Amino acid sequence: MGNPVTGIGAAVVRREDARFITGAGRYTDDIRVEGQAYAVFVRSPYAHARIVEIDCAQASEIPGVVAILTGDDMQADGIGSLPCGWNVTQKDGTDMRVPPHPPLATGHVNYVGDPVAVVVAESLETARQAAEAVAVEFDELPPVVDLATAQVSAEIHAGITHNLAYEWELGDREATDAALAGAAHVTRLDLVNNRLIPNAMEPRAALGIHDAATGEHTLYTTSQNPHLARLILSAFVNVAPEHKLRIIAPDVGGGFGSKIFVYGEETTVIWAARRLRRPVKWTADRSESFLADAHGRDHLTHAELGLDAEGRFVALKVHTVANLGAYLSTFASAVPTYLYGTLLAGQYRTPCIHVEVHGVYTNTAPVDAYRGAGRPEATYVVERIVENAARETGRDPAELRRLNMIRPEDFPYQTPVALVYDTGNYEQSLDRALELADYRGFSERRRQSAANGRRRGIGFACYIEACGLAPSRLAISLGAGVGLYESGEVRFNPTGSVTVFTGTHSHGQGHETTFAQVVSHRLGVPFEAVEVVHGDTGRIEFGLGTYGSRSLAVGGSALVLAADKVIEKGRLIAAHLMESSPDNVDFEDGAYRLKDSNRSMTIQEVAFASYVPGNYPDGLEPGLSEKAFYDPENFTYPAGTHIAEVEVDEQTGVVSLVNFIAVDDFGRIVNPLVVHGQVHGGVAQGVGQALLEVGRYDATGQLLTGTMMDYCLPRADDLPDFVVDTTVTPCTHNPLGVKGCGEAGAIGSPAAVMNAVTDALGVPDLAMPATPEKVWRELRRQREQA
Repeated sequence: MGNPVTGIGAAVVRREDARFITGAGRYTDDIRVEGQAYAVFVRSPYAHARIVEIDCAQASEIPGVVAILTGDDMQADGIGSLPCGWNVTQKDGTDMRVPPHPPLATGHVNYVGDPVAVVVAESLETARQAAEAVAVEFDELPPVVDLATAQVSAEIHAGITHNLAYEWELGDREATDAALAGAAHVTRLDLVNNRLIPNAMEPRAALGIHDAATGEHTLYTTSQNPHLARLILSAFVNVAPEHKLRIIAPDVGGGFGSKIFVYGEETTVIWAARRLRRPVKWTADRSESFLADAHGRDHLTHAELGLDAEGRFVALKVHTVANLGAYLSTFASAVPTYLYGTLLAGQYRTPCIHVEVHGVYTNTAPVDAYRGAGRPEATYVVERIVENAARETGRDPAELRRLNMIRPEDFPYQTPVALVYDTGNYEQSLDRALELADYRGFSERRRQSAANGRRRGIGFACYIEACGLAPSRLAISLGAGVGLYESGEVRFNPTGSVTVFTGTHSHGQGHETTFAQVVSHRLGVPFEAVEVVHGDTGRIEFGLGTYGSRSLAVGGSALVLAADKVIEKGRLIAAHLMESSPDNVDFEDGAYRLKDSNRSMTIQEVAFASYVPGNYPDGLEPGLSEKAFYDPENFTYPAGTHIAEVEVDEQTGVVSLVNFIAVDDFGRIVNPLVVHGQVHGGVAQGVGQALLEVGRYDATGQLLTGTMMDYCLPRADDLPDFVVDTTVTPCTHNPLGVKGCGEAGAIGSPAAVMNAVTDALGVPDLAMPATPEKVWRELRRQREQA
């Protein structure tokens, strides 16, 4: 079934790109409405302080100022605290400790950039001028900034001792300790997973509109999951009743997780629009994005890996302190726990694993999901300590991994940390990556580099991730506030075109192309006849959005189920029109055919007939449109091998990434062009973390890396031509056999690159990022000790 040029497996050029590269995209800031006013937020210059007074008198006198609103105004209107959507149960059985998170700060501010007031004015320039004129008196308090000492510092939030949101554990502590005690060799390693700042191309933005006549609220916003935002804003924050709140996420210029969450700014904008009875727009500038977008990663970890005399892993013990920032963001609690600890088995048959995580508050920007969300952090721990174990025991790092890998015959495989892997062939990916990397020729390349005054290193990362975030029953049992199913609708229009409605959201993933490929392939209609609609709660029944590489595995599967229901309804109509029974009608390649006959009808002909009375059987509703929900029975488990090769300039400390190979198993591939693009982007971000990026605060809580001059993103000349390939073991439990590809590049690459850097330098560890200065200092230390 399906067209080989545009169906599943075809490298179709993304249809949405035409409007993006010609400037025809429609982003939130592009939307203009009559009477629109502009919002600018007054933010705290202190990391921790008591708000003594907010004096708006001078600012209010500036011509063009519409209003200046504070957190007290919001509370007076009944606007509630921003919730965390995932409850984590601590190791003692109690719930995690969650402080209030008002959209506009009241009483105290807890990080630099915490919003304390909003100025609404007739023009953006006036709003900025007035915001600078708002006089806020603060009583500065000692900030807690250092993650390593946060648990022994003063309380940030009253009643939350040791600044601990939770102490969480997973696995068998006693068995793990016993296995480590009896191990022939134990590798120990302390690791830093550096703080990252997302920097999506489009900054966050919101436009709130209120219709006083109907009570309707419309919020245009840069969201990865508009339905979830509507649910939170209505049910928990009390902005408006759900049926009176429509959220539209038009074209969104990247997210990387940072646009999953419900922030104070969009909450304030839609509330202000109702209060002031006029539309209100806010668009962040880049400085605001650095300060107030949720950051990512930021872990301190101690790990111990035990091996027997033959090199087989016997136990892994991990202790992590995870920075949560000043407040618990929407999914912050789950990232260092259920999305991290459950992946510490990696690709290996380690019988005993125990992990303990302390989630800690600090006076820094909230930390939440960033591309990979827990999975990169877990992979970094596993693959860095495995690499060191190989070095310490004198084993080849590829062969030590192979020795411990889960075999194809082991599936389904129950890990010691809760997950059940359904399928995989990890050795196949490893072998292909070794071949593409010319691993046998590395020694000669290293010799040539040394002759040129450079050190050369190679590093591996054999990663696995849990994607297709679901199933709902498991998620709810682990503390999720909502189910993680997905919805889809497939609707034939009378003329034969198809409109597809999905609850996922596309902000760079290419859903308008890949979802059209899936549906056209299933229905046998032209790819060009399928339109994909997303991002509007007013047009789509429900959905949980895009994150965790779930869109195709969960949202695409919902569309397949809806398409199959369409096919079955069409079969009833075709049988009626061809005067036969449905059992006597086959469907293939977009046509219904009578068995043992040359009579047939295309599905598009059936669709037209379905809207004409008399053409469908009695008791059947007119039209050809069906909805479906899909709730997976398990996660999907993409996996693969990444190999990085670097050269280090001994004079300058500059690390050059000279080769990067990624061999990934994403299950069945719908569009290889889109898959390769996703891998390229993810690898670039992972390389950025390994070599360039770090969000850094000083001791007073001031962000030192708050501009593009201070926060170094990877450029084209920092990256080689990636070699990307795939192996295929289809997912066993969704109708497409897909696993997800959006985050893999960012999951495997940091560990691969840092393993290569430490191999080149001959050191057990170097904290990310491996900047030229840091590497140069290590080289100087080695020369001084020589």
